[in-house]
Amino acid sequence: MRTDDRATAFDRATFTAAAESIADVVHRTPVEESTTLGRVVGSPVYLKAENLQRTGSFKIRGAYVRMSRLSGEEKTRGVVAASAGNHAQGVALAAQLLGISAKIFMPVDAALPKIAATRQYGAEVVLVGQNLNGALAAAAAEVSESGRVLIHPYDHADIVAGQGTIGLEILEQVPDVRTVIVPTGGGGLLAGVAAAVHSVDPTIDVVGVQAAAAAAYPPSLAEGHPRLLEDLHTMADGIAVGMPGEVPFRLVAEHVREVRTVSEEQLSRAVLHVVERAKLVVEPSGAAGVAALLAEPGAFAGPVVVVLSGGNVDPLVLLRIIRHGMSAAGRYLQMRVLVQDAPGSLAGLLKELATSGGNVVSVEHTRTSAGLAVDEVEISVELETKGPEHCQSVLENLRESGYTILAP
Repeated sequence: MRTDDRATAFDRATFTAAAESIADVVHRTPVEESTTLGRVVGSPVYLKAENLQRTGSFKIRGAYVRMSRLSGEEKTRGVVAASAGNHAQGVALAAQLLGISAKIFMPVDAALPKIAATRQYGAEVVLVGQNLNGALAAAAAEVSESGRVLIHPYDHADIVAGQGTIGLEILEQVPDVRTVIVPTGGGGLLAGVAAAVHSVDPTIDVVGVQAAAAAAYPPSLAEGHPRLLEDLHTMADGIAVGMPGEVPFRLVAEHVREVRTVSEEQLSRAVLHVVERAKLVVEPSGAAGVAALLAEPGAFAGPVVVVLSGGNVDPLVLLRIIRHGMSAAGRYLQMRVLVQDAPGSLAGLLKELATSGGNVVSVEHTRTSAGLAVDEVEISVELETKGPEHCQSVLENLRESGYTILAP
């Protein structure tokens, strides 16, 4: 931990100063009430839409605070950063606004729209490594070689202070808030929001949420120090961070009630829910808080504010996530049906499905298989339904009509 980071008080004045420094740079993002989630929870629920922020995520806040405070000599040297995408765009835009040269290292499988947007803001992009840890290592090497200043995605006091400005906005927009739920990767956003909120009202609960397949905070908090998690497998690339930062970790340990985890199915259902009901596009990491709320709504005292941390998602990935979410919600049925190899058999099956109210997405014929008789055909069907009960109704109707279902 750096000396200046230890000395930072993280009091209300710290976050107020950060808010003043970015007042003309960032959007004061809206807070939208979700009546649907409110009915689930039993108290008011609000969505803090940082997915509508400049660059599509909260990252511009911390990046601009950090970079605006560099000395003239440091600005001349330029900056370097590592990111899966959102921090990259925040640093690139901040560099553009401040007239600073920026070089960004991103994982080789980073989302294409995030790579393109980072380059459009004027930064040099280098693809390296399979995850954020590899990109961070490359960025650290660049610092040694070129003398550029590292703009860490979460482990610096100025980054935390910048992200914490969201907490001050939440208090102004929802004065009676009792719980704030925050997607969590390295912890800069969670630490900043928690410390900022508690600088005004320490009785408010702040809860972090991580993807279960990339959750470094629960074991780190249990052991009392940041712990490296090497195996990360999640669609939520924005919060897939292998190790908590030292600066945010101590704030999280002090101010955060708990850090929860959510599954990939819960993440995809949350993305679908926000798109359908809130009419907002979010990436899986941005929907982590909603996933936690839907998973256990009774665990949070209301009113609740959920931070939607980002909306930068590849449209093709979004399509897959929505289909995954529909399947997890019981609204997407895949099955194999055995029929006679005779004219009209497929038409009869489709008519039966139409009568049941299902919407056929795709159909595939299989005539040649070791398990099929000469006069049999296997038809694979993908179907949109209205929910789990409708799925069961479709299957029951088919069985009653004499169809053999091989795999629902």
